[in-house]
Amino acid sequence: MTLLEHLRRMARNNLWSNDRLYRAVLALKPGEFEAGRVSFFPSIREALNHILAVDLLYFDFLTDGGMGAAAYDDFIPLDAAASLAAAQADFDRKLIAFCDGLSEADPDRRVVTDRREDGMIPERIGDILAHVFLHDIHHRGQVHAMLSGTSVPPPQLDEFLLEYDLKLRKEEVERLGLDDQTKATS
Repeated sequence: MTLLEHLRRMARNNLWSNDRLYRAVLALKPGEFEAGRVSFFPSIREALNHILAVDLLYFDFLTDGGMGAAAYDDFIPLDAAASLAAAQADFDRKLIAFCDGLSEADPDRRVVTDRREDGMIPERIGDILAHVFLHDIHHRGQVHAMLSGTSVPPPQLDEFLLEYDLKLRKEEVERLGLDDQTKATS
């Protein structure tokens, strides 16, 4: 597997993991989404908004979107779990399309990142994508832990579109359109 294939699979896994997490979040009882919790962010809502805000920031860097740091600074948090779930799914599909459009040379290509007071810093696309995936995994883990204190059990998030997992999660994989996409990256 090449680095590019790995990045494409990570983008698909990101969609799958976020979908599993949001399906649990959408089943929460009223008040649980925004309730105070012990974690890096004080609620499930705030943690999930942070994930999306950072995703949008780095996507702006990756695509030379022109917003720079404002992509994060001007982000307006979403109050409703359903709106946040839809926005995250939309982003995840854009990230898959971005990764699918990369050439073999692109992971080493540098793009400029706006680091406010530190200036414009060139970074490799592959490094930015690795950071985005690690960041999302980290904060999904925090949301997963916060779900333990709710009426909804935390979902399993440690699968990686292995052939074994694909057959066990057939409905999810087909619903997300990952069955054909996963085969295309193999």
